[in-house]
Amino acid sequence: MDSPDSLELAQHVAGVLAEHVTDVVLSPGSRNSPLAYALLAREDITVHVRIDERSAAFTALGIARVQRRHVGVVMTSGTAVANAFPAVVEAHMSHTPLAVISADRPERLVGTGASQTIWQQGIFGRYAETQQVTSPADPIAFAAEQVHINVAFDTPLVPQTLPEQTGQPRRVGPGRLSRDSAGFVDHGVVDVDLDKNTLVIAGDEAWEVPGLEHVPTIAEPTAPTPFHQVHPLAARFFVQDEVAISHDGGDFAASTKPEQVIVVGHPTLHRDVLALMAESTIEVIGLSRTDTFTGNPQRRGSRVNVTGQPSDTWLKICEAAGDVGAQTVRDALTDEKFGFTGLHAAAAVCDTLGVGDTMVLGSSNPVRDASLVGMPFDGVSTFAARGAAGIDGTISQAVGIAMATQALHPEEIRAPRTVALMGDLTFLHDIGGLLVGGEGIVQPRPSNLTIVVANDNGGGIFEALEVGAPSVRDQFEQAFGTPHDVDIESLCEGYGVAYARAESTAELTDALMDNIDSPHPVLVIEAVTTRTTRRDLAERLKK
Repeated sequence: MDSPDSLELAQHVAGVLAEHVTDVVLSPGSRNSPLAYALLAREDITVHVRIDERSAAFTALGIARVQRRHVGVVMTSGTAVANAFPAVVEAHMSHTPLAVISADRPERLVGTGASQTIWQQGIFGRYAETQQVTSPADPIAFAAEQVHINVAFDTPLVPQTLPEQTGQPRRVGPGRLSRDSAGFVDHGVVDVDLDKNTLVIAGDEAWEVPGLEHVPTIAEPTAPTPFHQVHPLAARFFVQDEVAISHDGGDFAASTKPEQVIVVGHPTLHRDVLALMAESTIEVIGLSRTDTFTGNPQRRGSRVNVTGQPSDTWLKICEAAGDVGAQTVRDALTDEKFGFTGLHAAAAVCDTLGVGDTMVLGSSNPVRDASLVGMPFDGVSTFAARGAAGIDGTISQAVGIAMATQALHPEEIRAPRTVALMGDLTFLHDIGGLLVGGEGIVQPRPSNLTIVVANDNGGGIFEALEVGAPSVRDQFEQAFGTPHDVDIESLCEGYGVAYARAESTAELTDALMDNIDSPHPVLVIEAVTTRTTRRDLAERLKK
C-alpha cells in the first residue's frame, strides 16, 4: 500500500533535515506523528525525546552551542510551537543556529476553532521567518541562522506500517564560523595604533583577534583567555585620570585612563566595564563578526590593521590594576563575616576545573561571580546564555551541551566532564530539564554532568542592586527576594538524579572532587549559601 501523503511529506522534510542537521529533539504529539516516524527511520539523525517543548527547544539550543550548526526541535501544533519562543529569541540574540520544525493543521482549518490550531505562520516574528511547507515541492532553506519550517499535515497521519530505515550513521565534528558561513558578517578592517594606551574588552562571541594578542584585556568568562588578562574590578581604575597604585613593593601614581578601548564581541556583565565603554574621553572601537555591536563605537570592523605596540609602562599599569582587583576578591573570600555566598561557591567550582572540562554558567550572579574569581581559563570551554541573558532553560541547555560534548569523544572510556553553575531560581525555573526520559527510551543521555546550585533561597542578584537598598527594603522579599523554601533533595530524588549537599567552601570542594574520579551521570550539588551579606560583599568589592 502507498504511504499516506502526510508520511511522504514528512519523509521529504526529514530528508532535507538530514542534509543540514545531525540531531533533532522531538516532543510527542499527534499532528507531528508523521515527522516522528520519518525521523526515527533516519539512521543519519540522532533523535532526542523530551515531553516538554520548551525544554526540548533549549536542549536543542545547548547542542547547537557546541556543534555550531543547526539542531532541530520538532513539535506538534498549537501552543506547543509557542513554547519554543524563548529558545528562538536566545538563539537569535546569541547568533546560535537553531531550526524549529512545527507540525500544523491544513490552512483551511486555521481560524475555524479546530483543536490545537493557532496562527503558526510568522509566530516568531523577526526572530525566525516562517517557511510554509504543504507539499514536497515547497522549498526548504537553511540560509538563516534561525529557521522555522511549518509543515501542514492532513489526515491520515499514521501509516499502516512503519517506514523502512534509511541513511547511514555518521559522526560529524563541530562546525566553524568562517567568513563564508551564513552567520559571519565582515565589517572590514580598522586601523589601530597600539602606541596609544589600549585596552581590549572581550565579551560573549569574542574571538582571538590577530594583532591584539598582547594587548591587556578584560575578558568575560565565555571569551578566549587573554595573554594579559585584567581583572574586571580594575575597570574602576581605567575611568580615572590618575590613580595611586602599589605594585611589586612600591607605590606610584599612574595615568590609568586608556586612550582607546577595543570592544570585541558582546560584553554585558559588569556595570563598571560598560561605564568604561561609555566614557566620552576614550575612543571606542567595536569589532564584531555579526550584525551586533555593543554600545556605540566610533569605529567599527571585524579585523584590525595594527601598528605600534603596548609600552612596558602601560602593561605594568594594567597588570597592577588587575592584581588589585584579583586581590580584593581573594581578601573578601577569606573574610568570615560574609559567610558562604554564591561568590564562594563560584570560587570552589572554578578551583576544581581542569583542562578539557566544559563549564556552563547560569545568568544573574553565577556568570558574574565566575568572572570575579578569574574566568576565563585556558583549556576550559565555557558557555553562557548572554544573547538575551535570561535564566530560561539553563538546565536543558546544560544537558544539551554535556551530550554534544561527550558525542565529540566517543572513544574515551569516561565522558568529558561538564559542570554547570546556576542559582536556585534558575534551577527551579527549568527543573523539567532534568527529565530526560525513562530507561525504555533509547537516546543519548548525559554521562558526566555536575550541576551546582548556589541556593540562597531567592533572588540573590537583587540584593546588591538598587531594589535592595535600605530605603525600599520593606517590600524587597515579596517582590524580589522571593524565598521559596523548596526541598531540592526531594526534587532530585523525584527526577532520579544523584544529590549532594554542601554548606561551606570546603564541603563543596570535596563534593566536586569526589565526583571527578567516580562521576554520576547527573549529579546535583546543592550549595546552601546566604544572600544576607551580598550587598555588603558588593560594597567591599567596589571599595
